[in-house]
Amino acid sequence: MDLTHGKYLGVDYGDKRTGLAECDASGLIASGICTVAEGGMNKTAIRVAKEAEARGCVKIIVGLPRNMDGSEGPRVEVVRAFVELLREHTALPIDFYDERMSTMAAYRFLGESGTFGKKRREVIDTLSAEIILQGYIDKERNSKK
Repeated sequence: MDLTHGKYLGVDYGDKRTGLAECDASGLIASGICTVAEGGMNKTAIRVAKEAEARGCVKIIVGLPRNMDGSEGPRVEVVRAFVELLREHTALPIDFYDERMSTMAAYRFLGESGTFGKKRREVIDTLSAEIILQGYIDKERNSKK
């Protein structure tokens, strides 16, 4: 186990709300942090960069919302534009992770746990960011085997 992995910040970008998650320094476990609603892509990029810096992260992972067939649609263009703004506010490396199933997995988990209505809306983006980040670090760890 590599204990020098460093913390990553996971991002589930949305026009209204953006979910954030971080992993522990060993790169084993992702945990949701919060949902931010800064109002606008640039303000959100600034907030995400500040969160990554404040938490001592070494990398930022952003969910890339591909279509179910793997193609890239309009939402991917929006996320790529967000990442370009984010790059203006941080020198940290930024990577993408295919998030096709993350929101559906988050909704399924919340449904199974009995979380509905307003409470669901409050946590769905953070949970999606956690799922994105956990998927990324699991894939990264498995590729080293």
